[in-house]
Amino acid sequence: MLLGVGAAMAQARYDGPLFDAHLHYNDEAWQAHPLPDVLGRMQRSGVRAIVANSRPNDGTRTLADAREQAAAAGVTVVPFVRLYRNRNDYVTWHLDPSIVTMVESELARGTAAGPYRGLGEFHLYDSAFADNPTARTLMRLAEARDLVVLAHCDDVAIEKLLAHAPKAKLIWAHTGIGGVPAARVRELLQRHPTLVGELSYRPGLTDDGRLAAEWRQLFTDFPQRFVVGSDTWVNGRWQQYEALMDEARRWLGELPAPLARRIGWDNGAALFGLAAR
Repeated sequence: MLLGVGAAMAQARYDGPLFDAHLHYNDEAWQAHPLPDVLGRMQRSGVRAIVANSRPNDGTRTLADAREQAAAAGVTVVPFVRLYRNRNDYVTWHLDPSIVTMVESELARGTAAGPYRGLGEFHLYDSAFADNPTARTLMRLAEARDLVVLAHCDDVAIEKLLAHAPKAKLIWAHTGIGGVPAARVRELLQRHPTLVGELSYRPGLTDDGRLAAEWRQLFTDFPQRFVVGSDTWVNGRWQQYEALMDEARRWLGELPAPLARRIGWDNGAALFGLAAR
């Protein structure tokens, strides 16, 4: 009997819809993984909505403008303006006022699927960069226009960004770079009610293939504050897409079903006003 229970637990798997809150369709993916390929991977993975952000923003528009194909695959595209025209912008964007001009132009242009809903993903490789002029301006713009921010940075930068725009909604990519301790994540969630943790590449999330106890407790204590993602930043992540989503389904399956659905789908859907699936 005990062996049977253990086997059932080992095979538990969340089988509801997924919201991929961190997806890129960068220029190097366009030929290797054309639109039917990426939409097919989402459909087979049970992904029903995505936050699309790409370098350059043409990749996001490709996904957002393909309304009929996306609908046929059962995927809703939530477009974000990324701050990068090229790879150089990863390092310099926070000092470059032309990035603000580009963002405002993209926001005015929108997509065939509707307006952009957020800004990012952007990287801050030093927390001090969060105080630079373009970073401050864009955080305040996001707050004023009710745009969600997707930021790849450390915990100190999170504090700085939200000091500039305390009411801005911010998805923290990977819930911190370098494995920010769970206790620090808890502190930030308590302090900043608009902060949401995204869980791709999250060190320490699992232990020997099982959900770590400290993260299980965080999810239990903050059920509305986490989302899943794929982070298809290189083509290898596209090739692994179904495996990445299956991995999320496995650790989600260790949670009570309502909590698993909340993290897998409901939180992302609620953030952008999507209908229940």
